[in-house]
Amino acid sequence: MTLFPPFEPEDEGPRMARMRRQLAERGRQIPVRPLLPNVVTLLALCAGLTSLRMSIEGRYEVAVLAIGIAAVLDAIDGRVARILRGTSRFGAELDSLTDFVNFGVAPAILLFIWTLGDVRSLGWIAALIFAICCALRLARFNVALDNPSRPEWQGNYFTGMPAPAGAMTVLLPVYMEFIGTPHGKWTAPLVLVYMLAIALLMVSRVPTFSGKLVGQRIRRDMVLPLFVVLVAVAALFVTYPWETTTVATLVYLATLPVSWNAWNRREKADGARAAAAEPGKDAT
Repeated sequence: MTLFPPFEPEDEGPRMARMRRQLAERGRQIPVRPLLPNVVTLLALCAGLTSLRMSIEGRYEVAVLAIGIAAVLDAIDGRVARILRGTSRFGAELDSLTDFVNFGVAPAILLFIWTLGDVRSLGWIAALIFAICCALRLARFNVALDNPSRPEWQGNYFTGMPAPAGAMTVLLPVYMEFIGTPHGKWTAPLVLVYMLAIALLMVSRVPTFSGKLVGQRIRRDMVLPLFVVLVAVAALFVTYPWETTTVATLVYLATLPVSWNAWNRREKADGARAAAAEPGKDAT
């Protein structure tokens, strides 16, 4: 045994080797924070898959409710990711795949089993078109690049109807039947036309309100009235769920021409300001 062993730079020794192993183990671990938004997304996927099962079993009210829960969770997961700073490419891809199942496949299958099957192949073609339009809408949203030079007001608009809104809107005939609208021989053809119209709106260039810039700040004197309104709306949804959902869907459809006109007015105003600023530029 050597009293003073020579120092070898490559020989780390047991303590240094243990420290390196601990650092390597930490490198293979990831924080829990980025996982939470993905858990919410997977819960939304479970709701969408449950809707498919309920549709097959003919339990349409539960199937519609499951799609509604999926829409709520879809609205939550992105906000959770931003609050926790847990956004990731993996989460974005998972969210898109989940949205396709929840808002493309589940509503299409529900409507086909509910009534579109009465017109056989035409109903199935309409269901396919709706699901495909939903996929195209999501793909266009994923590849769209934000223009940093665009006006701030344009952030309050989507291009086309969003997939969650399309899924909840296309189910309007189901809501109406829940509140007593009769199911007759013309139900399937009318639903087919309505479904194709919503599908085209999803892939259209029609600007629709997104609400991103609405409600970021509120006056102090409006806080309590806002709480009262929110409680009243929640009570209406609980007490009269299908009547309230029907009215909310019709109101949303009524906002489409309003959003289009508002977009055109703002765009023309920006063009007029730009044209008025050009002579000043030339003069300088």
